[in-house]
Amino acid sequence: MPSGLPEAEVERITTDLIGALKTVYDPEIPVDIYELGLIYRVDLDDDRNLTIDMTLTAPGCPVAGEMPGWVENAARGVEGIQDVTVNMVFDPPWDASRMSEEAQVALNWW
Repeated sequence: MPSGLPEAEVERITTDLIGALKTVYDPEIPVDIYELGLIYRVDLDDDRNLTIDMTLTAPGCPVAGEMPGWVENAARGVEGIQDVTVNMVFDPPWDASRMSEEAQVALNWW
């Protein structure tokens, strides 16, 4: 947690950011990227700059070039965020164990 931001503000931004990320869907899977476990790391610094490390379900995903922009646009809509950087990472590789229980139920994977 950033040391220069009030805890209540960080909590609000976190809640709003999760809501924003849940609006981004992998077009081939009817589950949002947050519940799929595609968001690996989120860092908010004292200047309200946000860095997000994310991955894809597969490196050859047809929207690999577009999805980081979707994530950036969603995050920029959160009040209080000054700047957003989205990094695409593939280590560790994504697998189905990263999905939330909600995603597993939605996909009948339990």
